[in-house]
Amino acid sequence: MPAFSTIAQALDWSKQQGLDRLDAQLLLAKLFRTDRAWLLAHDDQALDPLQQQQFIDQVGARVRDTPLDYLLGETEFHGLMLQISPAVLVPRPDTEVLVDWALEILRGPAVGSAPQVVDLGTGSGAIALAVKHAAPFVAMHMADLSAEALTVASSNARRLDLKVRAHLGSWWEAVPGLSFDLVLSNPPYIAGGDPHLPALRHEPQMALTPGGDGLAALHTIVAGAAAAMRPGAWLLLEHGYDQAETVHRMLIEAGFVTIQCRRDLGNQPRVTGGQRPGEFVTVK
Repeated sequence: MPAFSTIAQALDWSKQQGLDRLDAQLLLAKLFRTDRAWLLAHDDQALDPLQQQQFIDQVGARVRDTPLDYLLGETEFHGLMLQISPAVLVPRPDTEVLVDWALEILRGPAVGSAPQVVDLGTGSGAIALAVKHAAPFVAMHMADLSAEALTVASSNARRLDLKVRAHLGSWWEAVPGLSFDLVLSNPPYIAGGDPHLPALRHEPQMALTPGGDGLAALHTIVAGAAAAMRPGAWLLLEHGYDQAETVHRMLIEAGFVTIQCRRDLGNQPRVTGGQRPGEFVTVK
C-alpha cells in the first residue's frame, strides 16, 4: 500500500523521494485535471487507487530524470500548448529565437500573400505551428524522417486548427519538387561524444545527434538548399553554441549572402541564417 492517501500526504511523500514540490504539484494537478490553486485549497482530497499508483509511477520516472513535459504530455512553446511524447524532443525556449527571426522576415514588405515555408525535422511541429499561428497567411509545410514524430506534429496541427502540410522523409527528400521562400530547421547537432548526451537519454537520440562531430545534418540541409529555394529565399538554422562560425562558413561556401547570427536567451550564438542570391519577393 502507498504511504499516502490525500494530496497533502502525497506531496510529503514525493518530497521524501527527492522530487521538487512544483513538479509534484503539476503531476497531481494533471491527475485531478485541475490547477495548482485547487490543489492547495483541497489538499485533504483523497486519491483513488488508480491515481495513487499513477503518481507513484510518475514520481519514480521523474526522479530518474524523465522530462516533466513527457509525464504531463504537453509543453508550451511560443504561446502554444503542444502535446508531446517521447517520440519527439521537448521544445526548448531558445528555439523561439528562430521563430521570432522567421516572423520578422515574413512580416517584411517584400512578402506576398502565401509564401512557401518549410520546417525540416519538425518533431512536435513546434516551429512550424508557431510560425503558422503567428503568420496565418503562409503556406506551411513540415517534414520529419520519423513517422511517430510526424503523427505527433499532425495531431497538434489538427488540435490547434492550423493548416500545415506534413511530409515524411529525410530532409530535402521529404519535399521533392517543391520550392520555398523560407526554410527553417532545428536539426540534430550535438556531437556523438558530447558529455551532455547521457542526461538527455529519455529523448529521441536521432533528434539530438547525427553522431561524429554533430554537423552531418547541417551539411545535408545546406548542400541541398539551392535546388529547393527561390531567389532571395532565407534559410535559418539552429545549431550548437560553438558551431556558429562553421555554419557561417557552410553558407558562404554554398553561395548564400546576407549571413547573420542571432543569440539565444543565454546570449549564446544559436541561429545562423542567410539568403539565396536574388530579390526576396514572393508571389502577390
